[in-house]
Amino acid sequence: MDEKLRILLCEDDENLGMLLREYLQAKGFAADLCPDGEAGYKSFLKNKYDLCVLDVMMPKKDGFTLAQEIRQANSEIPVIFLTAKTLKEDILEGFKIGADDYITKPFSMEELTLRIEAILRRVRGKKSKESTMYKIGRFTFDTQKQILAIDDKQTKLTTKESELLGLLCAHANEILQRDFALKTIWIDDNYFNARSMDVYITKLRKHLKADSSIEIINIHGKGYKLITPDNE
Repeated sequence: MDEKLRILLCEDDENLGMLLREYLQAKGFAADLCPDGEAGYKSFLKNKYDLCVLDVMMPKKDGFTLAQEIRQANSEIPVIFLTAKTLKEDILEGFKIGADDYITKPFSMEELTLRIEAILRRVRGKKSKESTMYKIGRFTFDTQKQILAIDDKQTKLTTKESELLGLLCAHANEILQRDFALKTIWIDDNYFNARSMDVYITKLRKHLKADSSIEIINIHGKGYKLITPDNE
């Protein structure tokens, strides 16, 4: 890569943290290692990062809490959780916060690198595109700025919300196939990603509820359909 992309790495296991940092540096990334959530947040405020890799179980401040604080400061930065937890509830909690990916331990260094590169490719690809404006009922949606606006109110969407709404707009009044959306945005159409997409659909419905002419409906066994009067 031409310019080193900077990663915030928060991992309380000293040996694993050092291994991950060295591996990422060998792959051409600049990686800052923090041993707990408080140190991670301080580092995030002081530096500019392209992506965060956060362990869930950390002292002083856990990964979920840290991710929420990071999201409040920067809703666009990608977040990957690392955890030994495999409970569905914990993984879904991560996605509700807005995780871009979730890797359970043990994992291979190569798998982590591939997921990081896939997310960064998606983010860079989105930023390189020209601004696309959609009219959704009374709303306007700027995919580049990730802003959904109605009347005098503007809502800054997260990256995942923006990508999913963009796909729905591109297929307005048509069925957006579930598998296609999962593979386009989440890369993998596994159970946890599917549940994550359900969470984001719920969030989008809340964002769009100010206009009763708009609806996102479930098409059983197929996917979703954005119903909007503009394209009927």
